[in-house]
Amino acid sequence: MNTLYGIKNCDTVKKSRKWLEAQHIDYQFHDFRADGMNPEQITQWLAALGWETVINKRSTTWKQLSSEQRDNMNSTTAATAILENPTLIKRPLLDTGNNIHVGFKEADYKKIFSL
Repeated sequence: MNTLYGIKNCDTVKKSRKWLEAQHIDYQFHDFRADGMNPEQITQWLAALGWETVINKRSTTWKQLSSEQRDNMNSTTAATAILENPTLIKRPLLDTGNNIHVGFKEADYKKIFSL
């Protein structure tokens, strides 16, 4: 089962959800804020993609971290930071069961789902 992670009011998440629905692709939506975060899953994402890919350095949340937190970010500190601030994650994060993808670009989703 495909799982799309994000927050419901994010414009990019809305675009990806609309695209998946238009293509009749089944997925489950997991809202970071409403549904919470699983520490093991965050660790897996960070191991698979690296914290530099998972963390959105352009986000307001990133900019609100102290310069010490930003300068000392690594996979371990990123996991803690994400648990405290789920909106640090680049959105949407798509888990197809076989692969994990961050962000939404229609061309990428077409490749992911072989359309």
